[in-house]
Amino acid sequence: MSDRVHGNEVVLRLDNVTRSFAQGTAKINVLRGVDLTLHAGEIVGLIGPSGSGKSTLLQATGLLEGGFGGEITISGTACSRLKEAPRTVLRGEAIGFIYQFHHLLPDFSALENAAMPLILKGKSRTQSHEQAHALLDRLGLAERLSHRPAKLSGGEQQRVAIARALVHRPKLLLADEPTGNLDQATANVVLDELVNLARDHQVGALIATHNLGLAHRLDRVVALKDGRLHPLADVVA
Repeated sequence: MSDRVHGNEVVLRLDNVTRSFAQGTAKINVLRGVDLTLHAGEIVGLIGPSGSGKSTLLQATGLLEGGFGGEITISGTACSRLKEAPRTVLRGEAIGFIYQFHHLLPDFSALENAAMPLILKGKSRTQSHEQAHALLDRLGLAERLSHRPAKLSGGEQQRVAIARALVHRPKLLLADEPTGNLDQATANVVLDELVNLARDHQVGALIATHNLGLAHRLDRVVALKDGRLHPLADVVA
């Protein structure tokens, strides 16, 4: 794993985060007290078997659902008591999301998909396209800007999703198995590009993955086990 020095700014702090669900008359405790601190430019891998709660943790951290206990602090803003409107604003400004499936809009070009977050925030189409173009160029897609998703390879589609997640310069990036739908060779290249962009932009990233082989590309890896986070070494020892 990387020994690089990240920024001092704390972009994410999880303090005793809990999340439970009702299943009939039973209560299922998925998160039992998760603690994590993530700094600007730091890339942290999140591992755990299917059903361990990785997606639940990312959804809670991304303010996609309420009902969590404890405290989630994003870029200095405590979120547990935020109403829906300010939660939505914070989510749109401070967080970028990447999923296993790219979820690109099929009727829009690569450039339009990547620029969409800026356009939705009210930026001009020209400025939005310029910023998206710069990211797509960095990701090797300068010749594919006008192509719709169906005309792009899986790796190219995921690169567009990466550009879309980072185009508004978020503080925090949350990625749920971002290379899980790609072959291994493509996955390695796409993850390297994602990590390099996040570091260059000083974005703190939490990346859920099943692939331990990717761990050496990251700054550290934590494992979700029994509803809590543990350093990877403690789990595999």
